[in-house]
Amino acid sequence: VQLQASGGGLVQAGGSLRLSCAASGRTFSMGWFRQAPGKERERIASIGWIAGSTYYADSVKGRFTISRDNAKNTVYLQMNSLQPEDTAVYYCAARQSAVGEYDYWGQGTLVTVSS
Repeated sequence: VQLQASGGGLVQAGGSLRLSCAASGRTFSMGWFRQAPGKERERIASIGWIAGSTYYADSVKGRFTISRDNAKNTVYLQMNSLQPEDTAVYYCAARQSAVGEYDYWGQGTLVTVSS
């Protein structure tokens, strides 16, 4: 399975961006991770394909929304009320199980939030 992420860019604080990640095949769940300079990569959101159950990290809860289009094998991350601390490289990932390691990774897309 190959993942193609898009939608990053430069935005002012308080603005919005939507990231997209298209998968070449069906997976059990997909997620978004981010890695800021000097920090470890963190999972910020994920969604299951079957039940649509979602997970959000506390740092983005209430501001970011993950969704999916099953017909397109695409997952989206709507990011609102962006803050400078959201600046990071965002990666989409997918796995063939409900838990455990992610098997597939996209190339990363840079999100920069200016103050």
